[in-house]
Amino acid sequence: MATSIEVTIEIPKGSRNKYEVDHETGKVFLDRYLFTPMAYPADYGFIDHTLGEDGDPLDALVILPEPVFPGVIVKARPVGVFKMTDEAGGDDKLLCVVDDVRFSHIQDLGDVDQFTRSEIEHFFTHYKDLEPGKDVQGSGWGEAAEAERILAEAVERYQG
Repeated sequence: MATSIEVTIEIPKGSRNKYEVDHETGKVFLDRYLFTPMAYPADYGFIDHTLGEDGDPLDALVILPEPVFPGVIVKARPVGVFKMTDEAGGDDKLLCVVDDVRFSHIQDLGDVDQFTRSEIEHFFTHYKDLEPGKDVQGSGWGEAAEAERILAEAVERYQG
């Protein structure tokens, strides 16, 4: 079974508001309202004490039965990763499920239904389309083992 991690949720599923947590103060700020008429396909946030290739904590999506509020910490398990780059460089998104017995049947990317994966991929390859100077390139999915490797590298990067 995959490692249980804590994901701080910044943006609930269904929101067009792009919230960001200030990592020094812990305050949640409204960064912007998405330019595209799209909403986040899953709860979205970050994993504390990690550092992604873009210099920010590693991003994570969490599949939950119901959206939570910005600032809530969710115990989750990585089951895959959507690999992408944006104008700032590597910007992989771990795909997680809530660490709950009702989600124990989801252990790897193949256990997540294709529609959910397609919806996430479509969102992240198009959500910045109307923003000047922004660019996103998706480069496919990785399984749970790759997500675990990316997580371990992000922890090492953070620890310096």
